[in-house]
Amino acid sequence: MAPSVTHVSGTVTGNVEVRFTDSGVAVCRFRLTQTPTQWDAAARQWRDGTPIRYVCTAWRDLARNATESLTDGVSVLVTGRITEIRDDAVYLSVDDLGISLRQRIAYTETSLPSPAAAAPVSPTVPVASIAAPAAAQAAGAGTGSPTAGQAGGPPAWWEQRRASGWHRPAARTPADVGP
Repeated sequence: MAPSVTHVSGTVTGNVEVRFTDSGVAVCRFRLTQTPTQWDAAARQWRDGTPIRYVCTAWRDLARNATESLTDGVSVLVTGRITEIRDDAVYLSVDDLGISLRQRIAYTETSLPSPAAAAPVSPTVPVASIAAPAAAQAAGAGTGSPTAGQAGGPPAWWEQRRASGWHRPAARTPADVGP
């Protein structure tokens, strides 16, 4: 029997966790809560139903992008395969993921100007001093999370690609093929 494919609209609850397999494949896990609504004809208003909890797992590029994009409270749309139902939660293997535009505006890397474009230009302030803090922030300075080389931290290539802005897709190897 083929796994059940489902489409879920819900809110990310908690932080996104990212880990790496021994071969360096990124895998992330996040929790999602969907609260269905139901029309109450007697009261003439919508009522929230019982929340449905999901535990979502994404792999490779999708895991990398989800880790960089999702935070607690963000509304998302998920397409995935149900892998298990236990402990009052539905476990999904995520095939595709998107930010819901119902309550926010989302920008892509190409739709935003560089951080230096937003800084005021003055003849007394060198441009290099404006770009340096943005580069440090992009590298994750001061976030308190493990850095490359630390236990539980990302591999060195992750930080290098993140600092470079993820412009080119990573070369795939046979080791990247997983569930």
